[in-house]
Amino acid sequence: MTQNGAKCLLIVEDDETFARTLCRSFERRGYQVNVANSVEQFVQLLKTVRPRYAVVDLKLGTESGLNCVQALHELDPAIKIVVLTGYASISTAVEAIKLGASHYLPKPANTDEIEAAFGKADGDAEVPITNQPTSIKTWEWERIHETLAETGFNVSETARRLGMHRRTLARKLEKRPLK
Repeated sequence: MTQNGAKCLLIVEDDETFARTLCRSFERRGYQVNVANSVEQFVQLLKTVRPRYAVVDLKLGTESGLNCVQALHELDPAIKIVVLTGYASISTAVEAIKLGASHYLPKPANTDEIEAAFGKADGDAEVPITNQPTSIKTWEWERIHETLAETGFNVSETARRLGMHRRTLARKLEKRPLK
């Protein structure tokens, strides 16, 4: 059954509990919701569903949600896509927007925030510029995350490219898991 309604939503999220919660919440708001818990399910759903809105997790198991963002945007450039991630970085936010996302939110994001993000298709030139410098830890994490995304979240290859031992990188990722 193809769903093309004005409020057709696709949620691409590997955390099944979070996906169910979002699904129920959006259904109560009148959305027709489809959920994919993996890239494979996403690909299958796109054969029958044409959503107007999408919520995509940045990291889907060992795969990147950015590929889903790109595929959705290519399918329909007018789709409103919100990318969610547990640990936002500047590089992945920029890539998500370049690939067609409308907005990028850190987890945990609730239904109100996501729905508001669907309505924020245009940028806001009035956003205040802060004077807070980026910390070394934030820079390190952004570089790690950028390299992880470049390698398709391959930890061994990321460690090699960053010139660090794989176990060192694994320990850093345990302290700040990608979700």
